[in-house]
Amino acid sequence: MWTYIKWGFRLTIFAIVAAFLHYTLPQRDVVRLTGTYNRLTEVGANAIFYASPDSGSTTATVDRRDIRFIEAVFPNGKVMVYRNEDTGWIWPPYFKYDSSNLQAEATNLVSPKEKPEWVAVTHYGWRMPIFSIYPNAVKVRAVEGPDVQLIPWVSIIVLALLGLAWLMLWRMWRQFRERMIDPAVDDLNVKLDELDASADAARDRAKGFWSRLFGRK
Repeated sequence: MWTYIKWGFRLTIFAIVAAFLHYTLPQRDVVRLTGTYNRLTEVGANAIFYASPDSGSTTATVDRRDIRFIEAVFPNGKVMVYRNEDTGWIWPPYFKYDSSNLQAEATNLVSPKEKPEWVAVTHYGWRMPIFSIYPNAVKVRAVEGPDVQLIPWVSIIVLALLGLAWLMLWRMWRQFRERMIDPAVDDLNVKLDELDASADAARDRAKGFWSRLFGRK
């Protein structure tokens, strides 16, 4: 039972970390931009998936703010909508302050279906229509075609550094355990064994005493 609990806890932690990294790390989509627009949007229970109202030049209240959006279509015909908000100095650390320029660049890259111009949109976040959640675009650039291969160097470097940090922490924990915890546990076990031996000896002496006492009778 305890083994299942430990593995359940580990898998839960792993799922949380994986979801956090998947949401935060940059992703790139190759799409055709079909339009850009601004919309007064109400931000309520899903506010955690939007930028802070203090970021950039946002002056609206927390509940209602003017947000820029970018519409796009994947090569397979599936549509996507990105929001375009400044992140400022808050998390995630994209330090984005050029949402106005990005909107102008995206508008300039809009192309018709008959003569598509393919664009790589760098973004973070998820698209969840049921919760009105949109990924935040941080960069757009024209690419050669829909089959262009894009290597996620930033994600690779970040994951490699995180893996290295985890390995170092794990080794530090092993060394701490070998030097501090294991000897203390061994000493505790020795003390417990000594206490058990003392208890057994006292019990044997008590039995001998009562045996001699009743034997005289």
